[in-house]
Amino acid sequence: MRDSNQPAWNTVWEDSSLGLVDLKLESQPDTDKLSPVIARGKLIRTLKNAYSGELGAINAYTGHRKSVSDPAEKMMIYRIELEEIYHRERVGEILSILGEAPSVPQDRTMGWIGKTLGYLCSLSGWFAPMYGAGLLESRNIKEYEDAAEYALVAGYVEFLDDLLTMAEVEWEHEKFFREKCRSHFLYHWFPKWQTPPARETIRAPFIGIEYPEGLLSSTMNAEILVLCSATRKGIQCCWEGDFR
Repeated sequence: MRDSNQPAWNTVWEDSSLGLVDLKLESQPDTDKLSPVIARGKLIRTLKNAYSGELGAINAYTGHRKSVSDPAEKMMIYRIELEEIYHRERVGEILSILGEAPSVPQDRTMGWIGKTLGYLCSLSGWFAPMYGAGLLESRNIKEYEDAAEYALVAGYVEFLDDLLTMAEVEWEHEKFFREKCRSHFLYHWFPKWQTPPARETIRAPFIGIEYPEGLLSSTMNAEILVLCSATRKGIQCCWEGDFR
């Protein structure tokens, strides 16, 4: 488990020349003090938030992808879209296994926000969408890390690998958007979210814990590579027009 006295890294804002410009500390989930019942409730709330958040991200990335002209960049955003779709589907499956359902009002709200952001991408230039995406992805890492810790305390070790895999994928997304933003002159004027720790730290708290291989790690990458390859060849991907 993480040290509950350590602040959440992704809520600390940095400025390369002035130091900290905005400090909003949150405690890591103190799972050592949680009962399995409470941890289960927190897991469900976190997953519902993640499920709706993924819809907002999918809708935003759809608009973002259509607004960029560079083929390599467009393909990378398309891959990220697909990965978020897989995340949303798996989170929905986990909620169903837990006997829960997503929040319809929350889903509707996040979907609308995502569509709005996607539309604005064509008007604002590429920096603002990339910056916003990097910030959100940095928070998504922690969201799935927290979900994994709640799942462990609640006794759902069968979900650990998928939740940790999703955190690792979000880590890759954050890295892509952060590095892209660094190439823009505006990056030096905007507050910086703190760079996430090394990717390996995501699974570090779970070393020594036995859990089965999840569904995502064995299927997501292979299927996404096939879909992206088909798209490169000019074949309409089966996901197109049916992202929701």
